[in-house]
Amino acid sequence: MPQVTFEEIECKSALNRISIPDMPQLRWSLNPYRGCQHACVYCFARGTHAYLGYDTGRDFNQRIVVKTNLVPVLRRELRRAGWKREAVTIGTACDPYQQAERKYGLTRGALQMFLAHANPCSIITKSPSIERDLSLLRDLSRVAECTVIFSIATLREEIWQHIEPETAKPIRRLEAMEKLSTAGVQCGVMLAPIIPGLTDDAENMEAVVKAARDYGAAFVGDNVLYLKPGTKEWFMPFLRETYPHLLPTYERFYRGAYAPKNYTKNVTAAVEELREQFGMTPDRRPAQEPIGQLQLAV
Repeated sequence: MPQVTFEEIECKSALNRISIPDMPQLRWSLNPYRGCQHACVYCFARGTHAYLGYDTGRDFNQRIVVKTNLVPVLRRELRRAGWKREAVTIGTACDPYQQAERKYGLTRGALQMFLAHANPCSIITKSPSIERDLSLLRDLSRVAECTVIFSIATLREEIWQHIEPETAKPIRRLEAMEKLSTAGVQCGVMLAPIIPGLTDDAENMEAVVKAARDYGAAFVGDNVLYLKPGTKEWFMPFLRETYPHLLPTYERFYRGAYAPKNYTKNVTAAVEELREQFGMTPDRRPAQEPIGQLQLAV
């Protein structure tokens, strides 16, 4: 395990206003931590560490900023007279159930505040440790809309070990989702990122969508890999070392941050066909679906 440093700070605000033109219902995010111990090579949030003067590679993986006063600050913000109990997405720039959560419990504290104020929220995670908060999530689901989204790019362990080196196996995420779903918590799967040449084949995508259905997901979202500054500088050397045969494709695809529109359109269409095949069509998704493009906050 890499040596991790926790940098404890006090935040001025817990809730971050966000703006996504195509998804006006997503207006607020909450991130208890900055940086992420999961060390996913493709993480879109790596660039946010540069704002702190840290590098977006090892520092992002091993230098974790902890907002120690997040819970009381959140309590104050939820009590404001002008707060309209809008939905909040937890984990848009870090995994709120990364290993730091075992030490600090800030995500659990935030959920307790949302429960106390009957405030809707959604959570994005790769961690089965969310099972610890099952009863809390169940209680919250009874008084407000609460959705848990498990990010799963592949079920192939050889690829998973390379691209998400410090995360739990995908099957463990599915098992955790099944427990939450059985308890009455609305869950979904984000098939993301879809990585050209690694996870974009029909067999892989079908396996994820089928497993999502079998383990109790109410919906499946998707998103193709994008490589913004801070991420690209970390991902491309990884690719060169681990999957060098893909370099020509990536040099052609990612002259900018995003894959070609035709490629993305074809992948999206393929996933939509799989949703229809396995009964995961949009009418089963929640009213305030917290999926979409996850490049949405810092």
